[in-house]
Amino acid sequence: AGMTGIAGGLPDGLGMTILSDQSVFIKNSLDEVKAAAMTGGLLAILVLLIFLRSFKSTVIVGLSIPISILATFAPMNLLGVSLNIMSLGGLALGIGMLVDNSIVVLESIFRCHEEGDDMVNATIRGVHEVGGAVTASTMTTIAVFFPIVFVKGVAGQIFGDMALTIVFSLLASLGVALVFIPMLASRSVGLSLDEEDSNEEKNLWWDFSFVDRFKTYWANFNKIKESNLLFGILVFIPLMVIALLMLVFDLFWFIFATAFKLLLAGITWLIKIVNLILSKTIVPVINWLLEKMNIWIQKLSQEIYPAFLRKVLTNPAQVTAGVFIPAILIGGFVFSGMGATLIPEVHQGEFNVNITFPVGSPVERTAGNLSVLEDFLANDELVAKVASVAGTDKSASSLADEGENTAKVTIRLKPTGNNELAEETVIYKVRDFLDNIPGVQYKISRPVLFSFKSPVEVQIRGYNLKELRRYSDLIRDELKNLSEIRDVKSSLQSGNPEIQIKFNRARIAAYGLNVQDVAATVRTKVRGDVATEFKDRDRKIDIRVKVKEKDKASVAALKRLRINRQGEVSIPLETVASIVLDEGPSQIRRESQQRTALITANLSPKISLSEASSAISKTLAAFVLPPEMYWQISGQNKEMETSMNSLYLALALAIFLVYIVMASQFESFIHPFVIIFSIPLAFLGVVVFLYLLNIPLSVMVFLGMIMLAGIVVNNAIVLVDYINQLRERGLDRITAVITAGQARLRPILMTTLTTVLGLMPMAIGFGDGSEIRAPMAITVIAGLTVSTLLTLIVIPTVYLLFDKKEVKPNEA
Repeated sequence: AGMTGIAGGLPDGLGMTILSDQSVFIKNSLDEVKAAAMTGGLLAILVLLIFLRSFKSTVIVGLSIPISILATFAPMNLLGVSLNIMSLGGLALGIGMLVDNSIVVLESIFRCHEEGDDMVNATIRGVHEVGGAVTASTMTTIAVFFPIVFVKGVAGQIFGDMALTIVFSLLASLGVALVFIPMLASRSVGLSLDEEDSNEEKNLWWDFSFVDRFKTYWANFNKIKESNLLFGILVFIPLMVIALLMLVFDLFWFIFATAFKLLLAGITWLIKIVNLILSKTIVPVINWLLEKMNIWIQKLSQEIYPAFLRKVLTNPAQVTAGVFIPAILIGGFVFSGMGATLIPEVHQGEFNVNITFPVGSPVERTAGNLSVLEDFLANDELVAKVASVAGTDKSASSLADEGENTAKVTIRLKPTGNNELAEETVIYKVRDFLDNIPGVQYKISRPVLFSFKSPVEVQIRGYNLKELRRYSDLIRDELKNLSEIRDVKSSLQSGNPEIQIKFNRARIAAYGLNVQDVAATVRTKVRGDVATEFKDRDRKIDIRVKVKEKDKASVAALKRLRINRQGEVSIPLETVASIVLDEGPSQIRRESQQRTALITANLSPKISLSEASSAISKTLAAFVLPPEMYWQISGQNKEMETSMNSLYLALALAIFLVYIVMASQFESFIHPFVIIFSIPLAFLGVVVFLYLLNIPLSVMVFLGMIMLAGIVVNNAIVLVDYINQLRERGLDRITAVITAGQARLRPILMTTLTTVLGLMPMAIGFGDGSEIRAPMAITVIAGLTVSTLLTLIVIPTVYLLFDKKEVKPNEA
């Protein structure tokens, strides 16, 4: 009947509406990631066009992005990686890196072509010169993701999909760079559609030879017929069938080819018209800008940077010390003052308020108080919907401190484009409203994408419940004075009133009784015992025996209960026990088999978890507790410590793996050590930028730093590898360093700019879920930018300092 009623429509006065739907937030987040990836890809292609100044070369390199992305989906599906915020975020993070290998390979091919090689030989030599370097750089980036399997806590759980996605996409981009890009680059055929077709192409479209085939068949038939008429007829029939089939095929091919030719001709004329319009308007301006930028880039790579490098290399030790010493001092000072948090809080335009009214408040009074709050929120222009629940259903799963005096309010805000500001505005109003109601405690929370504990949790442990509650209340009141936290609440609330019976053991013994018998007698009289069962067909009904309700309705009645069943003289309960009306505990919570009071709180806006934990520790350190009681900070702070310690280990292991990969590539321990110097320079850029942007350290930031350990060495690998090649050709150390720097400056700048601009939309995104993605993107951008600028200075000087071995020229 219920289903029929719903299917046919709700009764009058009833209605249904969706209050909370996280699928909307998730869909918006996925759309934001897709938009950021597409925008980043377009920006990366724009950088290629500016540097390469060739539409053909830009298309060749740009193709590596969609091909690598499409090739990534297959292994993702095989390993069961779904398209979610983290996996798509991995694609968006790697969108700028997918062209790095292709850029280096293509630049090397065209440089060899400019040196006089034909396109095929230039392709072979260009790939040979940089093939090992791009393979090593890709392997170093992939190697940093292996230590993630050792990361504990939330970091290891949320980073798995992202790591796999980045690994698959980078492997695909390496294959594209070493196979697909050289194949396209070696072709001398242009990409424009207005070129004249060759004779072979014309024959391909218009040569229909079924008439010639028919003439050939007829001539052969006549020759056979002259010798044997019957045999000729038998041969003629299948030949005619084949000829007719070929005729049908050629007709279909003629129709298809004609339609395709007309379509191609239409597209060609359309392109010519568009080119004609653009050539008179936008193209001259673009060409002028590209020409000016190319002149500046050529001057930078051919004159400014080589001259600057010559001066730097005259005093390599002083330059290296002048960069590293300030970098270490500045980085250490800034890092020590940075806050830390577990995961940035995600604002979804929705939050919950858990309210606790004074103990003993009936559910009707709780509902009445809620109606006042609902009316207050309904008049707010930022609030879309409000739903509330007064009391709790004890038959359902509920917490120990929930009851008729508790309530939960869910508040959904209107879309404003800035969920964080809207939430903070309405939360401030809710706090101000509830603070004016005496005896009310509340806690504000947000729906989470990941299951975490409360941001701030303080555990006070002891055995005596009264002392535990007293000190937890004192600590709660003390923590409320801290500006770093809000919504401070203790788990030990006022309990329900109860009657407590405290036995006098001496008097019980004097009457010849024992405590167990007396307690069992009182329990039987008050609660009753099941004496037997009444059977009614297949039903069994308990028959409970207890005293009349009037004999236990008050404290005075309980005092008169007879406790000696077989005694001749009646002994009332008040003779051997004191009966008092007291308050019982709201709950008895145990952590590690010890009674615990839990104080929870939220963070104030713009306050990191580490800052709040530090302020709480200072406050509690000055608080004197009894010897049998102690406190400790748990919650997200403990999860953060677990994750951060694992991430420190993963970062160290990632750097070690990067070194091992480079050592196997260079067959040297010195050159990888030189390249490793680019990693601390990247971390300097990270901490400075994060400090200036007021972004705390978090799991996402550390994951970005682990990625940096594999990314920032790529430029140094390409540079050092080419230096070694030039030295093998007979150049001295300084000349080889300057020549390599001059040759590799353009690809280094291109790969850096494509990666940085590819991440820029994600870094500045304001859409749903940007709080999760932006810190990682900003970390990679800041580290890669600073590292690239300093790498162009420091790596050559460090190379001269450490590699003083003479290299014999390669006779080949």
